[in-house]
Amino acid sequence: METTDLLKKVRKIEIKTRGLSQNIFAGEYHTAFKGRGMTFSEVREYQLGDDVRSIDWNVTARFNHPYIKVFEEERELTVMLLVDVSASRNFGTVTETKKDMITEIAATIAFSTIQNNDKIGVILFSDRIEKFIPPQKGRKHVLHIIRELIDFQPESNKTDIANVLRYFTNVIKKRSTAFVISDFIDDNFEDALVIANRKHDIAALQVYDIRETDLPNIGLLKLKDAETEERIWVDTSDRHLTKAYRDAWGERQLNIQQAFVKSGVDSVSMSTADDFVKALMKLFKMRA
Repeated sequence: METTDLLKKVRKIEIKTRGLSQNIFAGEYHTAFKGRGMTFSEVREYQLGDDVRSIDWNVTARFNHPYIKVFEEERELTVMLLVDVSASRNFGTVTETKKDMITEIAATIAFSTIQNNDKIGVILFSDRIEKFIPPQKGRKHVLHIIRELIDFQPESNKTDIANVLRYFTNVIKKRSTAFVISDFIDDNFEDALVIANRKHDIAALQVYDIRETDLPNIGLLKLKDAETEERIWVDTSDRHLTKAYRDAWGERQLNIQQAFVKSGVDSVSMSTADDFVKALMKLFKMRA
């Protein structure tokens, strides 16, 4: 993409997503993703109603009067976006591609993050780690992230979610909040998700296209697998075939949702025909 066109697109996305994060998500983000860590602040005399588990027994013994430890929430967060850049993201049949929606979702979260004075970082992944953008603060940093999301060309077409989760767990040492944004067309990532969610706070956002759930009756149709580039002809008037297609989608969705539940990961799914704002609000309220 030419520089002028890229800057125009970045600016357009900034105007839309920055407005959303300021006007809609600011309070919800703060509530849903408030600091998980607690730091020691002071010791004070015990008061009626205080939690007895907070009593500092050493100080209490010294002064022969109950004292408790006071902790403060460690407000500043590190937020990571784990963004799927495999070839299947380029699919879209309604008003936009999965890539377009993923970019807007990531940008909205990024602006919400910096407005709360948190750091935001990104890992772009396929079946390998395509790019790592270390966590930082500031509008300039977010605009850099948006440019990468729009213009980045991955080396691989394929997907390996387990690989990026292992990388994230190893590279980011401090407990962080991470959003995995993908269509989740992949298998065998549940174990890695369980491990990552023990160390960090993971949320999953699935973006799919409505034509991945059902085939319209339009006769012969040539389909191409974006990741393997395999091409096949299908007869969409064949009811047995279209039913098998729907059933395969339903089974895959069931497996994905079961993986999220078993991992203790909050998740939302949305199609490219849906309003992603509602999906994000649902996710934020789920965690409030």
